Amino acid sequence: MAFIDIVQYFDETGKTMVHREPQDGSSAFRLGTQLIVQDSQSAVFYRDGKALDVFNAGRHTLTTENIPLLTKLISIPFGGKSPFQAQIYFISMKKFIDLKWGTKSPVNFKDSELTYVQLRASGKFSIRITDPRLFMMEIVSTQGLYTTNDIEDYLRDAIVSRLNSVLGKNLKTVFELGQSYQQIESAVKAEVSDFFNSMGIELSDLILIGIVPPEDVQEKINERSSMGAVGNLDNYMKFKTAGAIEKSAENEAGGGLAGAGVGLGAGMTMANMMAQQMQNTNQQSGQQQKMSSGEIMSTIEKLGKMKENGLITQEEFDAKKKDLLSKL
Repeated sequence: MAFIDIVQYFDETGKTMVHREPQDGSSAFRLGTQLIVQDSQSAVFYRDGKALDVFNAGRHTLTTENIPLLTKLISIPFGGKSPFQAQIYFISMKKFIDLKWGTKSPVNFKDSELTYVQLRASGKFSIRITDPRLFMMEIVSTQGLYTTNDIEDYLRDAIVSRLNSVLGKNLKTVFELGQSYQQIESAVKAEVSDFFNSMGIELSDLILIGIVPPEDVQEKINERSSMGAVGNLDNYMKFKTAGAIEKSAENEAGGGLAGAGVGLGAGMTMANMMAQQMQNTNQQSGQQQKMSSGEIMSTIEKLGKMKENGLITQEEFDAKKKDLLSKL
């Protein structure tokens, strides 16, 4: 059996969190063996299944003075040079960056405007071991080699499991996603920090790369953006109706006489529905709604398109235009 006089470890991969010497289990260490720990490492000394001491960066001599518990665990014949079976675990204390997290399947989110929406999220995070002895006891146990690949999935699932709760507390509707990323990032990190700490790990950074709704919901978000800021879903539905009228007008322009008749009829029906809805709203409120100059000009432009496509007459256009301009 070979005796080990110098023990040290260099990680060439950058992903090793824990490395055991010797890798095949225990070995005979002489009293007086030199243990060299690098700046970015700690070393935990084990004998008989017990962690006897934790060594920080520097050169250490394994003697009964440096490891007092050895005095009780071994006899020291032969002038204190007797070998003893033990293991040394090198723990990397550096920050492990560029770890990835993301949802394996969509997360159900209760949206205030769209009921339930399935969202996918992804991002990155970085960790650092802060308590080597606790990390060994809770996670590594007797493994001879432990890398970020071994723990990344476990930590990712912990982040995702808390994501739904965070979304419910910090987001009302997916239409607000763009302005809520930083708030969601901070909230998720706060939710999982205690879980990481319980294993001797610090969650150094958590980055939210994106939250992706289904394609049909993304289209609604894009439409909402194109009409500018709106106050409620009623305004959004009016915008959708106006868009449908314009689409019908475009269809009739290229669909021949038969297509024009269908498109014109559908367009007129929707135009009447929108006009009736606006009239009912005014009657219920008992007073004219104030509109901004931008809203008035946008509405006049849409009425102009309706007139050009034959959806309303010149007289109807002039009357509505005059009514809108009176609100300036």
